[in-house]
Amino acid sequence: MTPWTLYPAARFSEFQDAWQHLNQQGRNSALLDPAFLAPALELFGTGKERLAVLGGSTPSAMALLRPTGRRGWETFQPSQCPLGSWVSHPSLTWQAVLPPLLRSLPGFPVVLGITQQDPDLFPRPPASRTLKTLDYIQTARVTLQGPFEAYWQARGKNLRANMKKQRNALTKLGLEPRLEILTRAQDMDQAVRDFGQLESSGWKNDQGTAIHRDNAQGRFYTRVLESFCARGKGRVYRYWFGDVVTAMDLCIADESSLIILKTAYNEQASHGTSPAFLMRQESFQHLFEENALARIEFYGKVLEWHTRWTDEIRTL
Repeated sequence: MTPWTLYPAARFSEFQDAWQHLNQQGRNSALLDPAFLAPALELFGTGKERLAVLGGSTPSAMALLRPTGRRGWETFQPSQCPLGSWVSHPSLTWQAVLPPLLRSLPGFPVVLGITQQDPDLFPRPPASRTLKTLDYIQTARVTLQGPFEAYWQARGKNLRANMKKQRNALTKLGLEPRLEILTRAQDMDQAVRDFGQLESSGWKNDQGTAIHRDNAQGRFYTRVLESFCARGKGRVYRYWFGDVVTAMDLCIADESSLIILKTAYNEQASHGTSPAFLMRQESFQHLFEENALARIEFYGKVLEWHTRWTDEIRTL
C-alpha cells in the first residue's frame, strides 16, 4: 500500500480540494466539509496537529490528527465538531489503512483513536486482535418523508396537545409567535450575536460556555455559517414572540441532511412555554413542505425530549 505522508495541519488549506473530493465520494457530510473543519482547526487547534495523507496527487484517505499523551494519537475533534476528522474512499477498510498510519506517526505511538464515527458514513468494522470499537452515544434523526401532517399525527398525544395549549396561552397574552429563516451570509454576524444573547440569558453564561460574537466559539459559528450560506447550505431559524427573539437554531446542510449545530432559547421571555419546541414544530413543518432534504440530524446524545420528536435512533 502507498505510504501515509504527514504534514503540519497548518497546510490543510493546500489539501482542501482533495479532502472534499474524498468527502464527496461518500455521503458528502457537512460536518466533514473543509468549510466546517478549517475554522475549527484554526480557532481550536493547538499547533501540534498533523494532516495525514494516504496516496499522492489523488489521496484515498486523509485525517487530521493530534497527539494524546506520550504514546497515542487521535483524530482532531474539538467539542464543536460532532465527528472525528477523517475521510476515505468507500472501498477502503479500516483494517487496511490504520496499521500503516500508526506506524507512520512520530513518537512510536502504541494507540491510534479514530473518534466519534457515524456508521452511516463509514461502516463500523469488526473487532480484531489489533482493532476494537466502542459505543460512544446514541443519536437521533428525523426522516423527512411524506406529509408533515402524517409525521405530526405520529407524535405523542401529549406533545401535540401541549403545543396547542402553549399557542393558545400566547394568544391570550397577545403574543404572536413568528418563525424567521435566515439564509444570507451577510445576516450571519447578527444572527450569531442574537444567539449569544440567548445563551447569555441562561445557565451557559453562568458556566462560561456561552457563545459571544467576539470569542472563539462566536467566530467559529459565524465563519461556518457565512461559508455555508454563501453556497446555499446554511440557515438559522430565529423564533419571535412579538418583537422578542425567544429561540434559535444554527444549522448547516449537505445534499441530504440538515444538521442542527446549536440551539438556544430565552429563559426569561418564555412566558411558561417551550420556545424551542414551538420553533421546532414550525421549522420541521417547513422542512417537510420544502421537500429538499431527506433528514434532520441532531448528532447529540439522545435525551428524553428527542424521543418526543422521533423514534429513529442509532449509535455512534
